[in-house]
Amino acid sequence: METAKRLAVAVERFLKRGGVWWGVGISVGLAVLSIALVTVIVVGWSADRFKGEGPTEVGRDQHPIVRGLAAVGRNLLGVVLVVLGAIMAVPGVPGQGLLTMLIGLTLVSFPGKRRLERRLIQRPMLLHAVNRLRARFARPPLELD
Repeated sequence: METAKRLAVAVERFLKRGGVWWGVGISVGLAVLSIALVTVIVVGWSADRFKGEGPTEVGRDQHPIVRGLAAVGRNLLGVVLVVLGAIMAVPGVPGQGLLTMLIGLTLVSFPGKRRLERRLIQRPMLLHAVNRLRARFARPPLELD
């Protein structure tokens, strides 16, 4: 209980010294960074990304340890993006919530992943936003089954 009180006092002091502006700056910076990251990833997808069985396994010829570490890193990054996307999907929080969650899902490996990805991308609002973004960079629209 004492630790919680000390933390509350420290946060209060920080906010009184202009910490609110730091919080606003960090929030805006992260929103801009997430939009830039989402743009790079979505524009880089091939048009048939969500057709058929999905992408083949990359790095089959790599050493098993390197392949395992890459899989763990990819899954961790994917989980972080899904969680951040869920936070950004809350009204009032800046950022591309559903799109960030979709990108996180594309990185994570689990049974039923392709079905969930397709369900998300088939949402008219999300598909329209993705295809509009791709059109700005002269990329063809996504093809769905």
